[in-house]
Amino acid sequence: MSEANDKITKVSIVCSKGSLEGVYPALIMANGARMEGIEASIFFTFFGLYAILKDYNDKIKIATVGNPAMRVPDAKGMSLPTWMGSIPGMSAFATKMMNKEMEQLDIPPIPEFIEMICDAGGKIYACKATVDMFHLSEADFCPQMEKVLTVGEFYELSAGSQIIFT
Repeated sequence: MSEANDKITKVSIVCSKGSLEGVYPALIMANGARMEGIEASIFFTFFGLYAILKDYNDKIKIATVGNPAMRVPDAKGMSLPTWMGSIPGMSAFATKMMNKEMEQLDIPPIPEFIEMICDAGGKIYACKATVDMFHLSEADFCPQMEKVLTVGEFYELSAGSQIIFT
């Protein structure tokens, strides 16, 4: 197979997790794809859908409960015991720390990141089954959400794509 045929030209990213560490990988990958000239779309489903709900996407937090990979950024690998995730306020504290770290790296907040991806030609979709299950309407979404899709429609739009789950 020639090198030209090996180049990825289209990605469809599925975001199903509604935590900060669940949403940002999808946004970073879609943005990176667009910066490389790769067609990119993100299909938000289940709790990942909160990333494109206009009343919630600026309130996404880190999931601290039961997260064995939780680390203190400045502690060079010092992990926190998983029970610490259940301490009241721990999620808010960890989210504040992570947002501070991302701000220092010039990583935009979720609403701004979504806008950047769409401005670069990326597409944002919501899962119809989840929209129906959560009793949502298109008015609940950020203006960048292009369309509510069934899974079948997502697969149709994703034809020829690399499908990535975050």
